[in-house]
Amino acid sequence: QVQLVESGGGLVQAGGSLRLSCAASRSIFRVSDMGWYRQAPGKQRDLVARITSSGSTDYADSVKGRFTISRDNAKNTVYLEMNSLKPEDTAVYYCNAHWAMRDWWGQGTQVTVSS
Repeated sequence: QVQLVESGGGLVQAGGSLRLSCAASRSIFRVSDMGWYRQAPGKQRDLVARITSSGSTDYADSVKGRFTISRDNAKNTVYLEMNSLKPEDTAVYYCNAHWAMRDWWGQGTQVTVSS
């Protein structure tokens, strides 16, 4: 079983920055595509950013130029650097690992951006 543990959420003013971290429990991390998703109240869970096992990245249009996803395979950790945060970025952010047609999810971390 793969466990994903997120950290780094919190309350920040608009225009501020946060860095989310997601630590995976197993070396499967190195062969997994990793992603960050978010879910606001009453809305569906949407992809924010993802990074493949080879390092290719993809972003939602709403965060391009503001968020950066990266991974440290030596630490089994994926990061989401979030800059120029907006109130509409407020959501629970979930870490995802995808490998061999399976998905694992973290418990989520709350990000709240005040105006």
